[in-house]
Amino acid sequence: MATSAVGPGFLTQTTVFTQSLGASFGFVILTSILIDIGVQLNIWRVIAVSELRAPDIANRVLPGLGGFISALIVLGGLAFNIGNVGGAGLGLQVLTGLPVTLCAVLAAAVALTVFLVREAGPVMDRFAQFMGLVMIVVIIYVAVTTGPPVAEAALRTFAPSRIDPTAIITLVGGTVGGYITFAGGHRLLDAGVKGSAALPQVTQSAVMGISVASLIRVFLFLATLGVVSRGLAIDASNPPASVFQLAAGQVGYKLFGVVMFAAAVTSIIGSAYTSISFLKSMVPSVARHENRWIIGFIVLSTLVFVGVGKPVSLLVWAGALNGFILPITLGTLLVAAYRPSVVGTYRHPIWLTAFGILVVLVMTFMSGKVLMQQVMALLG
Repeated sequence: MATSAVGPGFLTQTTVFTQSLGASFGFVILTSILIDIGVQLNIWRVIAVSELRAPDIANRVLPGLGGFISALIVLGGLAFNIGNVGGAGLGLQVLTGLPVTLCAVLAAAVALTVFLVREAGPVMDRFAQFMGLVMIVVIIYVAVTTGPPVAEAALRTFAPSRIDPTAIITLVGGTVGGYITFAGGHRLLDAGVKGSAALPQVTQSAVMGISVASLIRVFLFLATLGVVSRGLAIDASNPPASVFQLAAGQVGYKLFGVVMFAAAVTSIIGSAYTSISFLKSMVPSVARHENRWIIGFIVLSTLVFVGVGKPVSLLVWAGALNGFILPITLGTLLVAAYRPSVVGTYRHPIWLTAFGILVVLVMTFMSGKVLMQQVMALLG
């Protein structure tokens, strides 16, 4: 889940918002972490107790709703995976100097090898853990190199000079929106971690997933803040690469390639695995040949990138849909948490329900606002 969240968009968003908000971005990160944990606990607990995947739960709440949610997840997952393939290619290009298209194909091939083995699940877990550790170590090194004003960052985390609600919503959507939160929930289910007895492990895993993603964001925030505080100009065409290069010269630029490749290739794997997991219940043949479908998903994403590049309009609309997916899925699972036909005798914590309802309302309002802005821009 953590490495699915940390992709090319994650790196860019963190850098851009730090540049605009400065040390006060720490408050945005802290707020989003609390929201992310609440969202993930709500969703993962219901999945674990029901022992059902999200579309099956949705169909029990309202027949046909599971198919609708699956279509949104797969559409958004495919669109963003095209961007992930491009990001992985960019990272590999920085390291090798080869053309970005060729690098994208090579990066996709790395992701494919994970699913070419019979027992792909454990391999996927270990690969994601290793790449996550690589990202953490490299970003910590860059953060230390920039010498960020840690005291100011700590102060503004609790006493911000400026609050940007849009940044909070963007971070929440980028960490637990769309397919991302289900990457871990469905993986636990497939690994046999389910039922009421598994709730302590589910809770620990949910918090750990958010913590790992947040740790990477915090150190990237500090690295960027260190660059900004020195008065250095960040290149708007590639903000995260600029931060790494300004922090540590050519070595830093190569380290950016490592981080971008690790972030993007793990997001390719997470997006493909989770998107296909939503089709398992809808199409029986998917469950019997899951690895083949995942490989096909990655190949399709790569072919689209190589053939037509990253379709900006598709990514924009997929981003708007992604904003709607979280309130729809979270709202559905909150209803399911009180359906005995789904969760049996399980009693969902009232505080989690209240928190979840608040997130659904806020995310619905903000997503609607963003979508309307995009529609108006499209209409001219």
